[in-house]
Amino acid sequence: MTTTVQARTTDPLTLFRTGTVIPAHPLALDAHLKLDERRQRALTRYYLEAGAGGVAVAVHTTQFAIHEPRHGLLRPVLELAATTAAEYPTRDTILVAGACGPTRHAVAEAELAAELGYHAILLAPYGAGDLTEDELVRRAAAVGEVLPVIGFYLQPAVGGRVLSRSFWTSMADLPSVIGIKVAPFDRYASLDVILGVAASGRSADVALYTGNDDHIVGDLLSRYPVDGSRELEFVGGLLGQWSVWTQRAVHLHRTARLAKAGDPDALREAFATELALTDANAAIFDVAGRFHGCISGIHEVLRRQGLLAGLWCLDERESLSPGQLAEIDRVWRAYPQLRDDDFVAEHLHRWLS
Repeated sequence: MTTTVQARTTDPLTLFRTGTVIPAHPLALDAHLKLDERRQRALTRYYLEAGAGGVAVAVHTTQFAIHEPRHGLLRPVLELAATTAAEYPTRDTILVAGACGPTRHAVAEAELAAELGYHAILLAPYGAGDLTEDELVRRAAAVGEVLPVIGFYLQPAVGGRVLSRSFWTSMADLPSVIGIKVAPFDRYASLDVILGVAASGRSADVALYTGNDDHIVGDLLSRYPVDGSRELEFVGGLLGQWSVWTQRAVHLHRTARLAKAGDPDALREAFATELALTDANAAIFDVAGRFHGCISGIHEVLRRQGLLAGLWCLDERESLSPGQLAEIDRVWRAYPQLRDDDFVAEHLHRWLS
């Protein structure tokens, strides 16, 4: 199997608006909880050679603890992904940096990302305290003065909060907002985002990305009529689930596009993938344990493929939940079609060099 590096066609922001695959980048640590630079680079190389259009770094999958100054990891991890992406100068790569915390803190993180060559900020509500929705919009506007902003509906189970439909209209109205990652893991809340964006005068300028790891195929196949003459749709995904088996995720994204264009074989393939992928995600993201082991589950898949050496997290309380390993074993056996083990095995030595 050959690599599937995407050739340069446009520019990173245009690629984002058109739609692509953006894995949420994990954090590679060693047994001493220090950054494993060799494996961190290998992960970035894996994602880009698998055909992803970019990476999202310092986001939930990277562990929000990376934003704590005591760890001293935010700059080196952001810089490592950027310098590794520069190894592929003939392709477009959208570099997305996560930012969180109160307004001043989020703006400072955006300034760091801009300094390192990032193209956009995924602005999480995590760590923003008790800011009102209006204050969150003003926070996004302040960050948007530094870099384009991707709004983020983060599910409450991992640090998000419930946000109203009118909030998403106000977010979409901001000229600096180029997209929204919709990840509440809730169909009603997801619809609030879509209807909120539809009510904005900028709805055509805001790219919708699924972050609903429990409904990836359904989101990618759906079109949402909003006023009888227009439709909104998810153009891509920015997902923790896509940090594993990424070559197959790229194939799924292409398949969904073909299906929406009217290809019946692609539609059948996408529907056949839906149940398997949702079941696999339930095991990896630890739905039974209320997502306690979601990051460890991602690490376990990458460990099995040789990309990570262990499951270490900055917060040592983060671990697989009881029974989660057996569930990962089950889906590993049940759905070999979701995995890209051969692709990883073919290139792993070079990625680690």
